[in-house]
Amino acid sequence: MIFYCYYISMTKNKNIIVSPSLLAADFSNIKGAVEIVEAAGSGWLHLDIMDGEFVPNITFGPKVISDIRRITSLKLDTHLMIMKPERYIKQFADAGSDYITVHFEATYHVHRAVSMIKTFGKKAGVSIVPATSVGSIVDILPYIDLLLVMSVNPGFGGQKFIKETLKKVKILKDIRNKEGYNYKIEIDGGINRNNCKEVIDAGVDVIVAGTTIFHAEKPAEEIKYLMSCRQKNNI
Repeated sequence: MIFYCYYISMTKNKNIIVSPSLLAADFSNIKGAVEIVEAAGSGWLHLDIMDGEFVPNITFGPKVISDIRRITSLKLDTHLMIMKPERYIKQFADAGSDYITVHFEATYHVHRAVSMIKTFGKKAGVSIVPATSVGSIVDILPYIDLLLVMSVNPGFGGQKFIKETLKKVKILKDIRNKEGYNYKIEIDGGINRNNCKEVIDAGVDVIVAGTTIFHAEKPAEEIKYLMSCRQKNNI
């Protein structure tokens, strides 16, 4: 009974990582956005790289990441929403990324891309869009450090959360537990105060949020709320 109570306590107080998405910040004051994330106690910063081909938007490249790396020790969580990401993995690794995530749908050679990322000493992630099933990526799961489930169609911030994507999170959590894999489960798209508990309960380890944080009156408070969402909802 003592062990059971301890297990429940640990489950409720699971450390949730919040990776604020810089895409929603004011690009005229990137340093200020980074300082907000640091002050809130979040150890990660999510960097959305878009090429205008894989997704209908264009953002920034390795130069911006390199500049951010010079001013912070935050883990840089780089999400490559670009076609044939193998062409640029070295550049994003050299820029200072800690995690580099490629899209399963953007390359024929996802295992090669994951291997390249690890060759440069970085953590390797794979992401799937809402229309991609978990069954499509089971063979890559033993090799990755992070699996990013997109809970909106990638390209723009401020979209509505697609609740059905939580089924994938639950499946990924079950596979990880059964097989003893070590990947983190990350989710990105439409996460806010209203659904954070549901997302965490499904098995998410890392929450990406952009508009929810950087469009808020007090961004640091939003970050802190998401980090403690499980505890707040279990009190």
